[in-house]
Amino acid sequence: MYNPNSVTPIAEYEQLYRKRVWRRMDLKEKQNQSFFAHSKEITKLIIEAVDRGEIFPYTNNDSLNVRMSKEEFFERLQLEDLGGQDDPFGDLGGDEPTDDGGDGWGDTGGGGDGWGDSGGGDGWGDSGGAEGGQEASGSGSDESAGGRYDDYYLPTDVTVIEIMEDIIFDKRRARLYYDIQSFKLILPAELKTTGLLTEVATFRYKDLEELFRGHPEEAIWFNPQNNAEHKNFADAFSLRLHSSRITKIQNTNNLAIVDIYDQNEMRALIASQQLEFELMEKEHDLWEQ
Repeated sequence: MYNPNSVTPIAEYEQLYRKRVWRRMDLKEKQNQSFFAHSKEITKLIIEAVDRGEIFPYTNNDSLNVRMSKEEFFERLQLEDLGGQDDPFGDLGGDEPTDDGGDGWGDTGGGGDGWGDSGGGDGWGDSGGAEGGQEASGSGSDESAGGRYDDYYLPTDVTVIEIMEDIIFDKRRARLYYDIQSFKLILPAELKTTGLLTEVATFRYKDLEELFRGHPEEAIWFNPQNNAEHKNFADAFSLRLHSSRITKIQNTNNLAIVDIYDQNEMRALIASQQLEFELMEKEHDLWEQ
């Protein structure tokens, strides 16, 4: 029996050892910046592919069998509504009419907006022209793929990727494989008022690998040391050129490492490094058998 989500499926009867691991990849980390080069960001490629309908996002579970609609995907990328959209400075008590019919900001009527605009403006000195894609009534999907446009986070804002992979030792080939199963896009905590990481969507790595191969001009792992040796994202992940730390290893209680250590981040980080060493030692032991 084969795993349908594997890029290089290995039959179960040929697996001497298998361990499922979750890793967190921070794209702002120095080693990972090659996946986040200017205008060649891996998150930009993925988000634009969803907008074009080339790949499908999935709900945030490990089974990868429940698709998410494109509308829901971009809804999760929308900026937080902090209220006060009509009045960006909040309610300053200007609701009571003044003697001259103004609005409390020195405007004497005549359809102005209180910022010196004589009508139809946006409150920032615009006289009501159709300038600027931010205000246009075009497709929201185009805006989401291209940039923030008042409504959506930029692809460069999505700086965390959770990688789910199986570590498999193939007894026939006598080789250890890192079989990536999925990527999960995550918005970092500093972008949210809750101060928590926000999961956007999960993608089958098998679909992403096909996307990377199909767009060699965009899926570029940037080599800052030798510009003649840029690589495709798919090759870069196959060569393990990324940096990530273990956040979870499959266990009976389905707990992340930080949960096992009662939300103590320092102890969880030390445990993550220890698990990394144990996996390396396990690989060595498998070669001894």
